[in-house]
Amino acid sequence: MENELILVVDDDEKICQVLTLYLRSKGYEVVICKSGNRAMSVFRECNPKLVLLDIMLPGMDGWEILSKIRKISNVPVIMLTAKGDTTDRVQGLDCGADDYIVKPFDSKELIARIRAVLRRSAQPEETERSSVTIGNLEIDIKNYIIMLDGEPVDMPPKEIELLYYFIQHQDKVLSRGQLLDGVWGFDFYGDSRTVDVHVKRIRDRFGENKYWRIRTIWSVGYKFERLDE
Repeated sequence: MENELILVVDDDEKICQVLTLYLRSKGYEVVICKSGNRAMSVFRECNPKLVLLDIMLPGMDGWEILSKIRKISNVPVIMLTAKGDTTDRVQGLDCGADDYIVKPFDSKELIARIRAVLRRSAQPEETERSSVTIGNLEIDIKNYIIMLDGEPVDMPPKEIELLYYFIQHQDKVLSRGQLLDGVWGFDFYGDSRTVDVHVKRIRDRFGENKYWRIRTIWSVGYKFERLDE
């Protein structure tokens, strides 16, 4: 963890001061950027290990910055925002954010989440995590590509990860907490409605088919079942 650099993109002077003092006290290096339009140039210059990214910024907003980061890097990004409803959380995660923290936040919780995200990003990829095929559906998780009947499907990263996680744990009943931990890495910070929204989107996207289904296990969670075996 020593000398790991965190880029903070936020135009709130007080928050920047607090984050700088607290993060440095925990051994991190900190670079501050208060302009959305300068965020990408600063990102390229400092090559951070993690980005704390506000959504409402002067110039380019946080969603656009996140989208540009994801085109060139898998560096962990934690969104910092005053918007705390489920829709905003899901949007951030769909766009490729690794976590989502609502202002005002507790400093100890923030550090815990930073450490958790950095631990996950530092874990080597499992060699078996490549591609899987079920019926007319093929998922290449390494390149985040989904093919249905040989045609590419435009699908948000977290939906791809969730569907792949289901497939890897097929025929097992998974609680919402297990899915949050396995796909988002939220542990107890997660909102179970996030899982429900993503499952609904996957079902709506693929509809009923003869190869697989995601079955709701009432009061527990979900179960991925193959129908072609």
